[in-house]
Amino acid sequence: MGRENQTWMSEFILLGLSRCWNTQVSLFVLFLVMYLVTVLGNFLIILLIRLDSRLHTPMYFFLSVLSFVDICYTNSTVPQMLVHFLSARKSIPFHSCVLQLFISLAMGSSEFFLLGAMAYDRYVAVCHPLHYTAIMHGGLCLALATGCLGAGFMNSLMQAVIIFQLPLCHNVINHFACEMLAVLRLTCVDISFNKVMVAISGFLVIMLPCFLVLFSYARIVAAILHIRSAQGRCKAFETCASHLTVVSMCFGTAIFTYLRPSAGSSAEQEKMVALFYAVVTPMLNPLIYSLRNKEVMSALRRLLGKLSEKR
Repeated sequence: MGRENQTWMSEFILLGLSRCWNTQVSLFVLFLVMYLVTVLGNFLIILLIRLDSRLHTPMYFFLSVLSFVDICYTNSTVPQMLVHFLSARKSIPFHSCVLQLFISLAMGSSEFFLLGAMAYDRYVAVCHPLHYTAIMHGGLCLALATGCLGAGFMNSLMQAVIIFQLPLCHNVINHFACEMLAVLRLTCVDISFNKVMVAISGFLVIMLPCFLVLFSYARIVAAILHIRSAQGRCKAFETCASHLTVVSMCFGTAIFTYLRPSAGSSAEQEKMVALFYAVVTPMLNPLIYSLRNKEVMSALRRLLGKLSEKR
């Protein structure tokens, strides 16, 4: 039955965000601007970190990896969504749907692990400043980043294989992309096992890094409170403020989407939350890290100064 359905499901129809043409055109303009800001902003972060030797530190290494993940995540869903805003038929081939779910889930999972690794980096920087360079050496940073990406891809591969082996009753997805929970609603068999797998995956991918973040920041707050000078406390807090803002957005949105009781969720709510996570969060990450970070802004001014001198 699974093979027959997969052969018949040569494509999926995505209902998207709206059926009103005027609304779709407005959304196209809005999300096109947000998409360009996301890609250019994250690319600029990577470029600044690559070109400025003052930013060759573990914190900015992880930030460059996070920007790369955000670019990949955004490109896995937003370009297709933009095309569909101006298309009468919003279809996606079966294999493209599988690939989209795999990449978006892999990038999303990797981001949570990366945020956990970045929290550990901030913990070492604040709580063990004298041993920071010895602990957070290049080999460890590379191993942590590789492990985060590897864990994200393994989780995504497992979920994608399990989901697309299920027999599907119809091919109309009430979403703007091939999202895991939306695709599961197409099945015509009992998905209790899949719900358990989603819960286990959510705990491993979301809650474990979240616990690491909470533990790290509990130790950081305790260390900051022991700093006697107000200037020292302010400087220590500034090194963590941007990361803490991003963590709050990412983990809060994901917990609301994947760890709520299924009875309390609806397809429309999930679309709005997924839209925030797929479009808004990757756009805000470079803005938060640049506007709230004096070193990044200084690197940007130095780069602009060099470009003006060449002219």
